[in-house]
Amino acid sequence: MFYWLMKRVFVGPLLRLLFRPWIKGAENIPGDGPAIIASNHLAVIDSFILPLLIDREIVFIGKSEYFTGKGLKGRMTAGFMRGVGTIPVDRSGGRASEGALRTGLKRLGEGGLFGIYPEGTRSPDGRLYRGKTGVARLALESGAPVIPVAMVGTDVAQPIGRVIPKIMRLGAVVGEPLDFSRYQGMENDRFILRSVTDEIMYSLMTLSGQEYVDMYAATAKARISAGLPVERSVSSEAPGGRPAPQVDVPMPPDDDAPTDTPKSHTV
Repeated sequence: MFYWLMKRVFVGPLLRLLFRPWIKGAENIPGDGPAIIASNHLAVIDSFILPLLIDREIVFIGKSEYFTGKGLKGRMTAGFMRGVGTIPVDRSGGRASEGALRTGLKRLGEGGLFGIYPEGTRSPDGRLYRGKTGVARLALESGAPVIPVAMVGTDVAQPIGRVIPKIMRLGAVVGEPLDFSRYQGMENDRFILRSVTDEIMYSLMTLSGQEYVDMYAATAKARISAGLPVERSVSSEAPGGRPAPQVDVPMPPDDDAPTDTPKSHTV
């Protein structure tokens, strides 16, 4: 109930007015049944804009820090995240992350939509980073299709460090469902998990037009904090070691986006 109140009555109408969100490929999201929504992650606002564009309720994984904040702001953030069904995940890995994945499997087992950011954290610079294999485990253990979704423009509206997003058009492009049933029963094979994850990331790359960096986003953030450069891998231009596809950054359907919306370019 809280989810739909926020979406349709309180937060949703304001976000629609300010950001006029658009979506392409919405027909690729099944009307019922379990599915994994795997999205690139450019800004905090991704988790607000994407649910607006999907008719069905979607539950995301969220970093555990959203649930442990202090003071009024911290309590309000935690309350909101719990209200919309966000599942906390400890990004240190191990048993804590395993628990979040199990909760995701339960959600899928109930026939719902489960959202996940395979990069594990926001991109530090707008590029697409190496995916973590948790999304592959979810797909193989649940048997649910993976729906790739590319968020567009959110990093321009809300770069890291900016709390209040700039008012501009934001959107999403939904790709065709990815079926990994051919790997059923192989969820403990780390090579299969990496192959499946790379296929998902390759799809995100073709949808978003982002440059790919064969490095985990968390590692890139650590390098940036240390004043070190984050270069594209010399051995891989696209996930799985494939050549980079020639694609464009998506634009709004009516082409009336502000001039600071990302322009089309080839990777």
